Amino acid sequence: MRKFVIYIAGLCAVIIGALTFQQVNELPQPEYALHYQQPREVKPFELTDHNGQLFSKEQFNGKWSLIFFGYTSCPDVCPTTLQNLGFIYDDLKAIAANSQVLLVSVDPQRDTQEKLSQYIAYFNAEFIALRGGHEALFPFARNLGLMYAISGKDEDYLVDHSASIVLINPDGKITAIFKPEQAVGKVPSIDSDKLLSDYQKIVALY
Repeated sequence: MRKFVIYIAGLCAVIIGALTFQQVNELPQPEYALHYQQPREVKPFELTDHNGQLFSKEQFNGKWSLIFFGYTSCPDVCPTTLQNLGFIYDDLKAIAANSQVLLVSVDPQRDTQEKLSQYIAYFNAEFIALRGGHEALFPFARNLGLMYAISGKDEDYLVDHSASIVLINPDGKITAIFKPEQAVGKVPSIDSDKLLSDYQKIVALY
């Protein structure tokens, strides 16, 4: 009798698993983003937000986090990306009320807490800006699949960085990367409609 009960329980588990698998596969899949079927771990890190508060991986828990690496002196990609995110922020929140947008500064020498606070507020009062030394930034960027490099030695140096946006799920894991479209003579940018379309699908798949 006990073996029979165990057999029935096992059969039910298989059926439930099969139905769940079928349901997931019937949901629309992301079309444009690099979507990880197995989300990647975020390694421990410590940065400081534009209010001077500690920000670590625990702050990702329970939220959908869209992360962009940039800096306040960036002439084109950063303001364009943040402006576009500001335009669609209400749409992002409509898809997932627990959405948050974060700018990680790759220029800690010039991007002081005060400067970041003023800069990020221009795009949206709810956006968060983060800063830290390169000893914390480099491994964090590498962990997220991004890179940056300082170009030039004068005071007006530029920082080469990715224009991609990394999506962290509410479990605090890397689940997708939205990559910009490249066009000759135009600033690399992510199509907002495509981002929203895939964002909705990724949230539904979670």
